[in-house]
Order: sequence, then C-alpha cells, then structure tokens
Amino acid sequence: MDISEVFPEECLAHIISYTSPRDACRSALVSRNFQLAADSDAVWKGFLPPNYDEVISSAPASSTSKLADLSKKELYFHHCNNPILINDGIMSFALEKHGGKKCYMIGARSLYIVWGDAPSYWTWKSVPDESRFAEVAELRYVWWLEVIGRIDVKILSPKTTYAAYLVFKLTDSTSGFDEKLVELSVHFEGSVGEEKLHVFPGCPSRLLYVSTASGEKRWVDGG
Repeated sequence: MDISEVFPEECLAHIISYTSPRDACRSALVSRNFQLAADSDAVWKGFLPPNYDEVISSAPASSTSKLADLSKKELYFHHCNNPILINDGIMSFALEKHGGKKCYMIGARSLYIVWGDAPSYWTWKSVPDESRFAEVAELRYVWWLEVIGRIDVKILSPKTTYAAYLVFKLTDSTSGFDEKLVELSVHFEGSVGEEKLHVFPGCPSRLLYVSTASGEKRWVDGG
C-alpha cells in the first residue's frame, strides 16, 4: 500500500518539514501525493530563515515587488540563485541551496579601506556586468593596503560554520602581489587573539596559517 494514500497531505507535509530542502526535493519524486506535500508552502516556509521578512525589509521595492507571487519553494530557490541587495545597497543577501543558511556579502562601500577616499590611490567605478553592487573600488597605487569589513554575527544562521572570503579581481597590469604576502585575518570582538592567513593573491594555493592565540604557524594547502 502506498503510504501517501494512508496519510493526508498535511501530515506528509508536516513530516517532510523536519527534513531538509534536498530531502524535500527527493520526496517530491516518490508519488503525486508526496509531490503535493513536499512542494507545499507549509514545508518550504520552514526552510526560509525565521526572520526572513525582517531581512528583506530593507531591500528596494523593485527587488521585492514580484516575490509575493512566488510559492515558498520558488521563493527559496530564487534567493539561492539571485542575491538581493539590502541595507541601502551596501550588502547582499542570499540562501545556501542545500541547507537554507543565510549568506551575506559586504559591498566595497561598506568596507573600511585605508586611503579609500584618496583618488590618487583608489578609484570608485561602476561595473554592472561584473558586480552586483553599484560601485567597486579599484586600487591604483598605494604603499599600505588595508581593508577591514565588519558584520554582526547575530544576523548569521545559528549553529553554522561560516567561511569569510575577500572577493577581488587582478587586472593584467597588476604587480607586486607575487612578491609580498597579504595577511587575511578574522577577529571576534571581545575575544583574545585572532586567526590569520598569509597568501600570495596570484597563487592562492600557497597559504601561511597563523594563530596569535597559540602561536602556531604552518603552511596549508589552499586548494
């Protein structure tokens, strides 16, 4: 006997809601009744972040006006594939496809860049074909490169391991980065020590890991 004929759709949906987006998609292939339950708003609403409405409340109306017509499943995958600008366009929000974890990107205008307001060192330009943000910062010439980004960890998904990435592009005329290591570090406010990586941007597979808390230093494979 087909189990989907024994349990009502609401019951199946309730059970599937305790799984994952991947499992829900697999369940939809079992039978027609399973598909109706697995694709229901009752299931996919639970895969969206609990504070989803609050997160997108700062997005421009032009980005959210059509979202109301989407089912919760369509909404979920829309955010997986289409990062949305929030906080006056200085940050973007998206969902990680397999688990629905919140992903954020901080735009250049929201970063602290030493001498970032000096035209002789940095140029601010629009590259809509390459960046989701209105402006990016292009380094012209500088003796000291320092970029700092901040994010409130309270807005991240709980019980989740996050990775921080510095997204950049090297032009054909780039020079200097193949001779000097660039230091990347993550620091939690109020904590002691920080985790650091030293990397050649032109060769990201060569990484030097440093823990200031333990004093450990070692070369690691960046992949």
